[in-house]
Amino acid sequence: MAAKDVAPAVTLMSNGHISKMPAAVAAPAGNGHYYSTMPAAAATPGNGHRSSRRMPPAVTLSSGHRMPAVGLGVWRIEKADVRGLIHAAIREGYRHFDCAAKYQNEAEVGDALAEAFEIGLVKREDLFITTKLWNSDHGHVIEACKDSLKKLKLDYLDLYLIHFPVASRHTEVGTVASVIGEDGVLDIDTTVSLEATWHAMEDLVNMGLVRSIGISNYGVFLTRDCLAYAKIKPAVNQIEMHPYFQRDSLVKFCQKHGICVTAHTPLGGSTANAKLFGSLSCLDDPVIKELAEKYGKTPAQLVLRWGLQKNAVVIPKTSKVERLQENLEVFDFDITDEDMEEIKAIDKNHRSNQPAKFWGIDVYS
Repeated sequence: MAAKDVAPAVTLMSNGHISKMPAAVAAPAGNGHYYSTMPAAAATPGNGHRSSRRMPPAVTLSSGHRMPAVGLGVWRIEKADVRGLIHAAIREGYRHFDCAAKYQNEAEVGDALAEAFEIGLVKREDLFITTKLWNSDHGHVIEACKDSLKKLKLDYLDLYLIHFPVASRHTEVGTVASVIGEDGVLDIDTTVSLEATWHAMEDLVNMGLVRSIGISNYGVFLTRDCLAYAKIKPAVNQIEMHPYFQRDSLVKFCQKHGICVTAHTPLGGSTANAKLFGSLSCLDDPVIKELAEKYGKTPAQLVLRWGLQKNAVVIPKTSKVERLQENLEVFDFDITDEDMEEIKAIDKNHRSNQPAKFWGIDVYS
């Protein structure tokens, strides 16, 4: 059954920039860019806690719900560091947190959020919380979602994503195993279809457990298939996207069909992925460094701004409190069209996140 008609996540102008602005964002500065102006500072709550210095603008998803354009990813955040980082992020203005069962720190995130609500640091309704279904739970979607909700100490999720378009052998809900066969290859469960998984995701919306649902790491063909069988269309496709892996065709396809693109690994994985996967970091590219100096920004800020001007939501990960503010200071400048073209020319089609290292098979092939 075709997806039901819903408002598109974005309205694109002929030049590729978003023309329709969310209510919380000021009008473009004459250049058509979506994220052109620094949002006003949020008011201080009556409890005396400083809520933020700045509030990122938000994108309206096809589900009708709004997602902040910059979020904090919690992948590889040590459990002991989660509380301090989450609270510091909220004070800096972050309202979007990207989690996953696979990250194995949902319980710590849940504790941090519960405390933030209790002390009046922020209200639940002001946050946008994402988590993801792991591969081994494709046949147990409802149970897996409830397990994540329990760990996160939440009544509902703002966004629930299928983490990868592959079902692997189920072990136990919440164990996020990747069972490797005797041949050294991921034990893929060929009895569970992506269509069946998606319809179970739709059930979560109907049950009131999830407000929006989406996909992650889907290419053009799998995204097209999802649109064909969906009753509720995917609101988001979260993909690796950065100047060395620009994904122009996939981004255009998603945006044409009202699917908001969220860029995970928006900085190209930086040092962490270089160590883990031996990948290249776009932050070290001479073009990026030169342009960053031109705009008086760090290479990371320039790359995040590039992602925003590609009309993507960005969710940089950091474990350093001092980087939280830096990653939000990307709304006070615009990269010119000429410089965007210069960045386009450094695309290497280079995927920095390579799960094949652990699974013994390239699921993207």
